[in-house]
Amino acid sequence: MRLFAVRDYRRLFGAQVIALFGTGLTTVALGLLAYDLAGPRAGVVLSTALTVKMVMYVLIAPLAAAYVGRLPRRTFLFGLDAVRGMVVLALPLVTEVWHIYALIGLLQAASAAFTPTFQAVIPDIITDEAAYTRALSASQVASTMESLLSPVLAAVALTFLSFDRLFLGTSAGFLASALLVLSTRIPDARPSDHTKAWDKAAAGIRTFLRTPRLRGVMALNLVVAAAGSIVVVNTVNHVRDELGGSQSDVAWMLAASGTGTLLAALVVPRVLDRIAARTVMMTGAAVLVGGTTTAATVTATGLTTWTGTAIIWTVIGIGMALIITPTGKVLRASVGRNAIPEAFAAQFSLSHLAWLITYPVAGWLGTSVGFTLTWSVLATLAGAGAIGALLLWPRHDGQGATTGLATPARHAPGSDRSTLTKAA
Repeated sequence: MRLFAVRDYRRLFGAQVIALFGTGLTTVALGLLAYDLAGPRAGVVLSTALTVKMVMYVLIAPLAAAYVGRLPRRTFLFGLDAVRGMVVLALPLVTEVWHIYALIGLLQAASAAFTPTFQAVIPDIITDEAAYTRALSASQVASTMESLLSPVLAAVALTFLSFDRLFLGTSAGFLASALLVLSTRIPDARPSDHTKAWDKAAAGIRTFLRTPRLRGVMALNLVVAAAGSIVVVNTVNHVRDELGGSQSDVAWMLAASGTGTLLAALVVPRVLDRIAARTVMMTGAAVLVGGTTTAATVTATGLTTWTGTAIIWTVIGIGMALIITPTGKVLRASVGRNAIPEAFAAQFSLSHLAWLITYPVAGWLGTSVGFTLTWSVLATLAGAGAIGALLLWPRHDGQGATTGLATPARHAPGSDRSTLTKAA
């Protein structure tokens, strides 16, 4: 709770929470809008919109990192929230399916620029290492609570309102987020050694490719995406078709995974005070490989039950938090302070590239050949990612006894690289 004594962090966290819930409500309303326009083809519309989202995330995040240094970051974040608010306000006015794709593309382009910029601001406001770790956990908890509560809030709202009114509420939320950002003292980005936009856009990717521990993070992104796709994409059909559940049962099963993530995210910061980040993240990878393998085995043997599925979903949620929560700390310790925006943008893009691979596997393959083969493929991808991380991230990487990461060197004025990055 000491984090929230910091005025600027408190306001930024509030902006994040409001924007997250706005995004969650938009997702629910978008599904209803797709059904209103496309009827039985609503699933195709939503899967295409999700693909557009991932493509925007992969392409826009590095470009945003390249140009954000030329703009005041507070103004930039405020403008992106304003854009998202206006796009959401326009969604209930669409009359054609392609309108959805165009507006979602614009909405997600703004989100792809907002998120890594927001993440890169936090270490400039919370400079203490232990406090920063807890700030990362708070962000994870906020994301998890959004996934748990947004469907509930939407269900309550839809009891009294038509779905198009959800877009109005979401737009108001983005406006509130923008005003909170505007009231926060956000330092501008430090000058980068890269003068050309493309060099800046590619700098974060190059840092990942040449730094062993970050190559390990890239592999762990695949583990998270492979396991997470089972939950995100396949829960609806698994609960409704295999278990014979209702719409509310789908929500409760998703809540099981979210609960696992929430509990782990609350515990991880204290664990990281005593155990190396690499150990925690590799443990998360092992948990996810075990969870996906168990899911494939259970469906292959026909032993699927409500309790078993809930346990597996909870385990997957725990494993995802064990990997995601320490990632920001690893990034921060692996690059110079001037390169933090580029590193966060690269991670944002690379992590969603992994989801862009696994989403079609879970959705299209799951529809055509069933869950047994689909989840076996995803379990194989998770295993490959875990093995890759073990090989790419050396066990004795860095010198920190408790974090598993070397302490970032103090930089001379204008320096953009740390001795840590060179050593890695």
